[in-house]
Amino acid sequence: MTSFEPVCSTSTPQIVDPATLPDYMLDLERAAKYLDESQRAQLRLAWSVGAAAHSGQTRSSGEPYITHPVAVARILAEQGLDVETLLAAILHDTIEDTSLGWDDIASQFGPTVAELVDGVTKLDKLQFRDRQEANAESFRKMLLAMSRDLRVILIKLADRLHNMRTLGAKDPQSRQRIARETLDIYAPIAQRLGMNQIKSELQDLGFRALHPYRHAVLEKRIRAEPMVRREALVQIEANLAQRLAKEQLPHRLISRVKSPWSIYTKMRAEGKSFAQVMDVFGYRIVLRTVADCYHALGVVHSVYKPLDARFRDFIAIPKANGYQSLHTVLFGPYGSPIEVQLRTEEMDLVAEKGVAAHWTYKDGGQAPNSAQNRAYNWISGLVESQHATGSSLEFLENVKIDLFPDEVYLFSPKGDILSLPRNAIALDFAYAVHTDVGNQAVAARVDGKLVPLRTRLSNGERVEIITAKSSTPKPQWLEYVVSSKARTAIRHQLKQMGHEDAVQLGHRMLDRALEALGSSLERVPAARLDSYLQEGRHPRLEALLADIALGNKMPSQVAYALASAPGEDAAPAPAHTSMTQEKILITGSERGVISFANCCMPLPGDDIMGYHTAGKGIVVHRKECPNVAEYRKSPDRWISIGWDHTVSGDFSAALRIEVDNRPGALAQVAAAVADAKSNIDRVEYLERDINVAVLRFSIEVKDRRHLANVIRKVRRLSVVLGVQRI
Repeated sequence: MTSFEPVCSTSTPQIVDPATLPDYMLDLERAAKYLDESQRAQLRLAWSVGAAAHSGQTRSSGEPYITHPVAVARILAEQGLDVETLLAAILHDTIEDTSLGWDDIASQFGPTVAELVDGVTKLDKLQFRDRQEANAESFRKMLLAMSRDLRVILIKLADRLHNMRTLGAKDPQSRQRIARETLDIYAPIAQRLGMNQIKSELQDLGFRALHPYRHAVLEKRIRAEPMVRREALVQIEANLAQRLAKEQLPHRLISRVKSPWSIYTKMRAEGKSFAQVMDVFGYRIVLRTVADCYHALGVVHSVYKPLDARFRDFIAIPKANGYQSLHTVLFGPYGSPIEVQLRTEEMDLVAEKGVAAHWTYKDGGQAPNSAQNRAYNWISGLVESQHATGSSLEFLENVKIDLFPDEVYLFSPKGDILSLPRNAIALDFAYAVHTDVGNQAVAARVDGKLVPLRTRLSNGERVEIITAKSSTPKPQWLEYVVSSKARTAIRHQLKQMGHEDAVQLGHRMLDRALEALGSSLERVPAARLDSYLQEGRHPRLEALLADIALGNKMPSQVAYALASAPGEDAAPAPAHTSMTQEKILITGSERGVISFANCCMPLPGDDIMGYHTAGKGIVVHRKECPNVAEYRKSPDRWISIGWDHTVSGDFSAALRIEVDNRPGALAQVAAAVADAKSNIDRVEYLERDINVAVLRFSIEVKDRRHLANVIRKVRRLSVVLGVQRI
């Protein structure tokens, strides 16, 4: 195998006269002034080779193509990257677009530069439409290339940045596609690598290309800041600088101006107006040491009062991308919040440049700063995960976990990864796995721990859903889920179950009514039934039965119509028929067709009666309910019902409790209710004086026995004077 020597020791180097360099190369050399003369000579040689290779090629703007890779190298030089990265940037399009090959580059500039160029070439072939449609295998290759040499993605980010700066030469459709790709893929990668400068510019340029009018409006508003705000900025800055100087703390104090993109995203995410977003003053204080940062924190807190719960210590606990700073929010003199960041010069460099800060390759390529180490550890972990599973899709989702914080990415027991909206709960995950899994879910295991379905999930957790065939969706689930798939599936299933329950209940009600007439549904001639359905515009028998259960059709009237022979007049129903017929047994879980009256709150074990209400189905009352006398005026609407032996679930009940009006009495009663295994929905004072308080406890119990147990527990308390069921 042939070994290649690096450029610095090439025996026959080609000399390029600096006087012949074009302006764009002189700009690059000025940006790369931190390199020595021999290294800058290598840059000139790379330009000479690249210019010859790209001879005759032009960009969309009409400029010679070589101006683009040189501009990419200049962006990297401004980040302080090493000479090998700059050489690879100048040559990054040669393998793909010219006759120059890997061997040609390696022979003149060394194998490392050739590998970097080859890595960027492979990335250039990737086509990302958006984050959902990104090709999983391409993402895998990109991260593998980054794991071999992180400088590959730095060149690609610089390449994308220059393309965004010159996007005006593209047609509108291309501008939209490239801008969306930038916001969805490359800006988040730059953020994850801690490269704040590049990330911010990519976001702003992407926003300008994607929404030019919105960007222009916000930019104009920012430039037209009222004079009052400018005076406030100066006054606050002067006050902070004066106090820091008195404490003999050498520092750099910089006021921060929000970008149109950050304003736009904050307005959308928090529903704020432009004035509310801009009404926040931001400052960065850069100091010498970590001790100075904490000292300065005390100083700024003495100048302006800090807002409670708004302090974050990212020095003690750095962010995943290596970012370190102290964050605090102060209450300003103009009634507006003042956001202050405090950090050292080293932290400021890493915060702005991330993995590019202090770039040098020593001891086998170990990155020298924490941001680079964290980036390598992150990528190495992803690569290990990919090797363990062999799944490109899972590898892609692992990347997304950190790149797209507006979503939550979770693992199934089989290792599959599902994406859900932020704040998703275990029930959302169940429906994301499969609709049937969601419909039958009863609990979940998150990282092996048993949790309720309402548990909020976090990135990277392993979730297992526990199901039971007898389980069905509950209407309350709609209040908890956040994903559209879960919400749609629950609504559909509840509607279907409600229809099924209505059909079953309507069938029983019609059967009872027909039995009272000495007939049954099976004995009704098919022709007569079809004629009745057609007359009533019911497409199927099920629709008629559901209408009966919902109170839109009276079962007695339908029974007489079906039991009467054609041409016969239906005899009027006896007023007491519904009261004397066999009871219809209910479980309490009949959705949409059975409801329980709030006036008497019936429980399993109570003697009950049903009142047929149009559109609502059967409303269940206790027989001793005060409203029963009024309802007796419509005996044809009464339904004889009772409790089935399989009743289960929680039912609402209310207690009127008199207590001594002294501290702790309410807490004692609540504890007794909880001790009786009952949930408290609501507590309110009905009456209250200096000695006695009367409270209403709305609670959930399983039946009359359970309620009696709650009452016994409460009565035993010394502070309780009386308990009564309402």
